[in-house]
Amino acid sequence: MSQVAEKYNIAEELVHLKIQQHNPGTATGNEWFGAGERITSYSPVDGAPIASVTTTTQEEYEKVVATAAAAFKVWRTTPAPQRGEIVRQFSDKLREFKAPLGKLVSYEMGKSFQEGLGEVQEMIDICDFAVGLSRQLHGLTMHSERPGHRMYEQYHPLGIVGIISAFNFPVAVWSWNTALAWICGDVCIWKPSEKTPLTGVACQQLIAEVLKKNNLPEGISCLINGGAEVGAMMTADKRVPLISATGSTRMGKKVASVVGERLGKSLLELGGNNAIIVTPDADIKMTVIGAVFGAVGTAGQRCTSTRRLIVHEDVYDTVKDALVAAYGQLKIGNPLDQNNHVGPIIDTDAVQMYLDALEKVKAEGGNILVEGGVLEGEGYESGCYVQPAIAEAENHYEIVQHETFAPILYLMKYSGDVSNALEQQNGVAQGLSSAIMTNNLREAERFLSHEGSDCGIANVNIGTSGAEIGGAFGGEKETGGGRESGSDAWKVYMRRQTNTINYTTELPLAQGIKFDL
Repeated sequence: MSQVAEKYNIAEELVHLKIQQHNPGTATGNEWFGAGERITSYSPVDGAPIASVTTTTQEEYEKVVATAAAAFKVWRTTPAPQRGEIVRQFSDKLREFKAPLGKLVSYEMGKSFQEGLGEVQEMIDICDFAVGLSRQLHGLTMHSERPGHRMYEQYHPLGIVGIISAFNFPVAVWSWNTALAWICGDVCIWKPSEKTPLTGVACQQLIAEVLKKNNLPEGISCLINGGAEVGAMMTADKRVPLISATGSTRMGKKVASVVGERLGKSLLELGGNNAIIVTPDADIKMTVIGAVFGAVGTAGQRCTSTRRLIVHEDVYDTVKDALVAAYGQLKIGNPLDQNNHVGPIIDTDAVQMYLDALEKVKAEGGNILVEGGVLEGEGYESGCYVQPAIAEAENHYEIVQHETFAPILYLMKYSGDVSNALEQQNGVAQGLSSAIMTNNLREAERFLSHEGSDCGIANVNIGTSGAEIGGAFGGEKETGGGRESGSDAWKVYMRRQTNTINYTTELPLAQGIKFDL
């Protein structure tokens, strides 16, 4: 263990979470398999190896699917409130292990410890939401046009739900999917990011204890590990009716193509290119807080991170000066040290993408307001710490049109009314999160109207980052169109069925059609 790991008792937390130095990477409930090649998880905090897992082989994958399919036959007949009780027990387990799991998230992924704890709290919150939902999986009753007939619709479980999650929220996004899927009567197979496999092992250990305690069958919760080739096993598998995938737009297009070819269902949460519009009536202090957290939180590695700040010319210089001053106060370093605001980005490949983006914006004519660069010296030995940067840019720049998963904020100007700002905000391929800072009611309502933001999330006087689980999460255009978490997002994990019951001795046909024998 490194000095950082020793200082923050990482080894002790791994023991609490039942993570060893070398872990099997495939599980069907409590049964673990480890025949595949090993991948080692390195912490971006200090570059040190944490532990390793095995990748899932084709033979192991076949066993996982067979076990999950068998478990589904039992789980789907378990009453939904009883399924809710299992999710409630899992949320209690998360409460018990919130600190060690949050610390592992922080150390393996690089986000601040507070954000790591917040991610586990998000898991707890979605479990609580799902428990309530377990008594509300309701359909509708409709009036039939035929006398003596009753019509209604109901929802049934789909079967096996495949979950592919990304490194930036290594546990929360899995829980969004799996808590709802379990309530709906589905079983789940999870492939976490190969960059953060240990958090997946930890979560599987926790739910496995709950399943074993309740004498439930293997396969309700399964884990597979590896890179794209392991994910491909699942996306091409007709036995998995729904694939929920979180990641880049490029990855999502591949998943959608393969799943669509077999007429399966896909739930896609892909890239964001999120903007905050700042009008002349904005509260500047609130604006700066929202923009800075949105741009540098999780080191700019949230799909909802603020990438663009579109500021009215009347307040542009004021906002610019306040932002530059705020960036000068940022503390960058070990995310387990709660005095720091910004931790590392995930790996050196991500660092290179960050550096390339800064070079591209300069080549296209952008003006760097806050210089970026890789930080060196004591505490930065992993090579994954970078300086959050601000660049004045134009919305049409090619680099601005793409998502760079790093702390780079593009500052741009608009004139006239808010429609000109909206044209810039909507003028990208992605459509996840958006925000407007204004105390003008007309501007706020315009932003939220049909001709306003084209994003799945539109906020007024808060930033683009930090969604609550009560609302459905997701976006439009190249963000993929999926919805997870709250509201009625549960419906995607079920199949809808319309039922008509005839309780007469006659057989009238719809639309008045006559067919007499």
